[in-house]
Amino acid sequence: MPKMKTKGGAKKRFRITGSGKIKRKHAFKSHILTKKSKKRKRNLGYDAIVHKADVKNVKLLLAMK
Repeated sequence: MPKMKTKGGAKKRFRITGSGKIKRKHAFKSHILTKKSKKRKRNLGYDAIVHKADVKNVKLLLAMK
């Protein structure tokens, strides 16, 4: 059986932390920023951890399972 390939889009969007969790960026920070508050834009800049309900699917995209 051939090796599973990693999906290119997922490769660019997710990173694995040292403890094995999956990091992601927030959406809605690329344009139309004038109507968003400073606090909202600042918080969108930080990384987030993928929710546990989505971890299985992300790991499949990253060929980790």
